[in-house]
Amino acid sequence: MSDSPHIQSEPSNGRENASRRAVLTGLGATALSLTAAGLVIPQALGASPQDKLSPTAAQLKATCVLTPEQTEGPYYLDLETVRKNITEGKTGVPLTLRTTVIDTRTCAPLPNVAVDIWQCDAVGIYSGYIAGGSTPDTTFLRGVQMTDSSGVAEFTTIYPGWYAGRALHIHVKTHVGGTVTGGTYEGGHVSHTGQLYFPENYNTQVAALTPYRTNTARRTLNSQDYIYRNGGSSSLLAITLVGSNLSQGVIGTVVLGINPTATP
Repeated sequence: MSDSPHIQSEPSNGRENASRRAVLTGLGATALSLTAAGLVIPQALGASPQDKLSPTAAQLKATCVLTPEQTEGPYYLDLETVRKNITEGKTGVPLTLRTTVIDTRTCAPLPNVAVDIWQCDAVGIYSGYIAGGSTPDTTFLRGVQMTDSSGVAEFTTIYPGWYAGRALHIHVKTHVGGTVTGGTYEGGHVSHTGQLYFPENYNTQVAALTPYRTNTARRTLNSQDYIYRNGGSSSLLAITLVGSNLSQGVIGTVVLGINPTATP
């Protein structure tokens, strides 16, 4: 499969029909330390990584608003494969994505919610579609994780690339009421569809790194993206460096406020 960049547009309505794809086994997760969901908390001396990551009740209350719905886009596949590492060998800046899902009716964390994400690779290609060298039988950069008792779901992925007309983003759905059987999430209903975005100062730095700098599509800024302008700032990731430089990886955190009974 070629990784040559291609030009795609993402309509704001509808989705392309796609047949179900074969499920690939997830790769082993990379252990990375994280920051609190959507908030940067000073690292207390002697505190464990988990202690530093767990948002307090006051912090959850401060973010207790519905996250705006955004378009599903044309590249969704309901594979529902439950796996933490979704990279499948795709190269790029390592990204640990940590989402905290809260119930906006109570401001409490929501356990057992399926967080379903999909994204393009460094040069703008989505798995599962015939375009720019991609094939319909790939599943890279797609996966589902269940939220734990703290409402947290975590993924090991890469910083996404871009394609014509869209800012850098990761798609997300939350599913409520289903079960995991044989490594696949089944049943339930979708309670939120949205997109996650990245601060432009990091986007600019990432664009200068390999393999992103081979992407020939013109990069669209958040402020120029018609979908981002419709509530995207509410799902802007807080980014923290893992090491001393960007190439060592980043942690992206966000709080998603949903009504679990909703079926938008």
